Amino acid sequence: MSCGRGSTGEVEGGKSVAAMTPWHDSLAPPPRVLISHRPSDASGQGIVLSLQHPRSGDEVGYLFIDGQLQEINWFKERYGAWFLGDYVCEDGGLYYCTPVDPIFIFLPTFEAARMSNDKDPGKFRQLDEILYVEGYPGYQQLMNVANHHMELVCEVKEVSNMKFFRLDNSKVLSWLCCKVYDLKEVFPKLGKNYAAQTEKEKCMS
Repeated sequence: MSCGRGSTGEVEGGKSVAAMTPWHDSLAPPPRVLISHRPSDASGQGIVLSLQHPRSGDEVGYLFIDGQLQEINWFKERYGAWFLGDYVCEDGGLYYCTPVDPIFIFLPTFEAARMSNDKDPGKFRQLDEILYVEGYPGYQQLMNVANHHMELVCEVKEVSNMKFFRLDNSKVLSWLCCKVYDLKEVFPKLGKNYAAQTEKEKCMS
């Protein structure tokens, strides 16, 4: 696990860390605790990207580190505080990052890019076109990730050493079925994790 210092790039629900904590505008953002998966390179630095949530479309913060995309979540206990050097974080809150499959993040973008309808499966496009999302330059940072993962759910054509992608419904369905199967394998091992019982019952039925 690694702990990092908060920055104005770290967001929770579209808000920066500085916006969430009273702090004088002329000073640097206050330090925050961030827990994430330890990168293979202990000195590796991550970047925080603002991307659209695949379900709601809202702006969400993601940590991109060591080639892995992790969703930034906010957690706060009722009572607690952090002593960070000479600074006391009075609210005791922290950010924690959970790895996500980048395909989930890319699906809405690739769906919109193909411009399909009932009679036409849509257009093939290059990644730089697909990942140009107005107001969200962070997608451009994920070109290599998309190139590596999206062949699982896309038809791909190569012309003059250039790749063109189009989302494929049958591949997406197969990929989702694999995800559901993986969940069904994991849920019986959750034991007394009661928070997951409802979803467990749904997937096991």
